[in-house]
Amino acid sequence: MSQPLSGQTVPPVAEPGAEAPRTLTETAPRTLGLLDQLGFWGNLGVSLLGFAGALSILTPIGAEPLSLPAAVTAIVVGSLLGGVILGVSLVLGATTGAPAMVLLRGLLGAKASRLPTVLNIVQCLGWAVFELLVISAGLLALTGGHLPRWACILVAGGVTTALTIRPLGSIRLLRKYVSVLVVVALAVLTVGLLRNPVPAVAGSWSGFWLAVDAAVALTISWVPLGADYSRHSRTTRAAFAGGFLGYGATQIACLLLGVVALTQVQQDPNQVFDLFLAVPLGTAAFAVLVLRETDQSFANVYSTAVSIQNMAPRWDRRILTSAIGALAIAVALTIDISQYTNFLYLIGAVFIPLSGALIAAWLRTRGAGWNTAADAPLRPGMLLAWAAGFVTYQVVNPGAIPGWSDAWASAASWLHTIGHPWLSASLTSFTVAVLIALPFAAAPDPARRAAAGAGGRN
Repeated sequence: MSQPLSGQTVPPVAEPGAEAPRTLTETAPRTLGLLDQLGFWGNLGVSLLGFAGALSILTPIGAEPLSLPAAVTAIVVGSLLGGVILGVSLVLGATTGAPAMVLLRGLLGAKASRLPTVLNIVQCLGWAVFELLVISAGLLALTGGHLPRWACILVAGGVTTALTIRPLGSIRLLRKYVSVLVVVALAVLTVGLLRNPVPAVAGSWSGFWLAVDAAVALTISWVPLGADYSRHSRTTRAAFAGGFLGYGATQIACLLLGVVALTQVQQDPNQVFDLFLAVPLGTAAFAVLVLRETDQSFANVYSTAVSIQNMAPRWDRRILTSAIGALAIAVALTIDISQYTNFLYLIGAVFIPLSGALIAAWLRTRGAGWNTAADAPLRPGMLLAWAAGFVTYQVVNPGAIPGWSDAWASAASWLHTIGHPWLSASLTSFTVAVLIALPFAAAPDPARRAAAGAGGRN
């Protein structure tokens, strides 16, 4: 059965137990309601990696540490801005029925969409490995180090891969049985930490926008995956609410909890897990969070497979996720976590301006005539918008990756685009991409006719 990817026809709501298609050539069922979306994205907004990642909010690279009010404000502002962008991208997936990387055929052209697809595959696999390492660290903390690290990684990888076999069933399972437990666990940890005074944090507002960039990048990192799930949404409103309300609210809660925890351990992220275990009922609450962390690794492994299908639409996702899960386990067994913040910033540099171009196109078309056929024509104007936004991000925030960042820092110094506390790389690059993309955003008439007649040619 051909997949109606052009955005002209929305598939009817399927039976409640229907599963995601095995290939890209099959129809994607519409089975996820509002509560499913809120539960799924709400769970993704809570991450063990995010607790330690709050350090990039408190101590942004290239700036003085933030004061506590500045850090709290940066978390709220960054999460809300990122939530709007994520929510709109989910609406486009729900409107067209297309997964995230297939949507980029209509934005950039079918062949050009392969570049961000490859980047997304690398990103998703990298995050999957990170998550397996974080889950294994959580299991080690829960067991007092009695389980070997390799066994923890194997357990985390095995559960992750199993969840990808029936992805929509896994999302419904999260909503029914895990979401409430996560809320309770967050409440237990929050009450436990606030029993002790929050130490004063010496800092300023000078790095405020760098901290906002980090919070936005956390959310935007899900945009290249979002439509993989929202294409199964029953309504566009449910899709938007899942991203904006579900993810935005829980990311704010997670990062705020992380900031409070870091202030109590002298900003040493290696002690955060031990701090959680030390509060009353902390072991049970932390066990819940370790259990649900598998939804992060599940989403990254599953979306790696769906991204590959943009280039190989007839490949079976079950075989792909099994192979990807095995690869993630193998990599996790051989590396340690490092360069987390730098990795986060580089992801932002790639996908924040791409999200800007995507949203500019949505503003002009509302998904009508979105050509996701395998022969969708090249869109040079949208490629220009993406490239310009990427360059803008780099010269405002070069990051700290050896070699790569040095050249951008030299260019930024020459252009006098760094060292300005009021200048946000995320907002500036996003705005540049939107402004350049808007004149090119409406699909040309030939592309509209091709989209209307192509149905789901893959």
